[in-house]
Amino acid sequence: MSIDVEQLLQTISKQIEQAMDLYLPKEGTHPSILYEAMRYSVFAGGKRLRPALLLLTTKACRGSQSDALRAACGLEFIHTYSLIHDDLPAMDNDDFRRGRPTNHIVFGEANAILAGDALLTHAFSVIASGDLAAEKKVRLIQEVAQASGALGMVAGQAADLLAENSVIDVDQLAFIHQHKTGDLLRASVRMGAIVAGATEDTLDVLTKYAEALGLAFQIHDDILDVVGDPVALGKQTGMDESLQKATWPSVFGLEASRQQVSKLTDFALSCLASLEPSEAFAELRALATWLVNRNH
Repeated sequence: MSIDVEQLLQTISKQIEQAMDLYLPKEGTHPSILYEAMRYSVFAGGKRLRPALLLLTTKACRGSQSDALRAACGLEFIHTYSLIHDDLPAMDNDDFRRGRPTNHIVFGEANAILAGDALLTHAFSVIASGDLAAEKKVRLIQEVAQASGALGMVAGQAADLLAENSVIDVDQLAFIHQHKTGDLLRASVRMGAIVAGATEDTLDVLTKYAEALGLAFQIHDDILDVVGDPVALGKQTGMDESLQKATWPSVFGLEASRQQVSKLTDFALSCLASLEPSEAFAELRALATWLVNRNH
């Protein structure tokens, strides 16, 4: 059976956006500029990859989608906060994100920082609410806090900044990719499995799948920054080179980078092939293949 991943992601995006609209403070609430700035970036589009991975993993492990929805939205709030801060002049200094001006261009740098701060903290409130068992909520919060904080995404961003204008080795580059991007993708899959109450053996296999997929995804992003279409991507290309950032293509070249993406994807798919029933994981397999062949 062929799976239309684009359609699948569109369906999940609608579901996630409806839920996020309910979980966010409404525009017009005082101070209105804060909530306008939060909503501006949250509803700027995007693949909704992290909540999609969470929901699809929950589904594959025979869990309840409604139980997973708050965790999926909280995860997307954290991802959005990271994009707002990543675009700031002190970081990557990007003017466009997803085809429109970045948050700090529209609302000013101070309000962009506050919007990111608010989304990060609000995410934990959303995950902690709802009817899910308390033990699972604690595990979810621990999972996403570790993935997004000082031992995860923030560490990756700090290492990325340190690597600018420097020659780094493969271990340093892998550290940046693993933590800046990979940790939150890994958490997405693990959180979906936790919601579903998957066995520890299944969780271990899914973790390996997610780690390989996360690195493949980031390397492919690095490739797109070199050869991608700015219109399709919704942002400027060549930014990594202009900022003299360490990327897989800059260290290994484009062809070796493409080969590494293929190798990692094959490994991720082999992990899923070891899980039963195999048909339950068809959407996760299709998503992995699509991610490394996309042009945006």
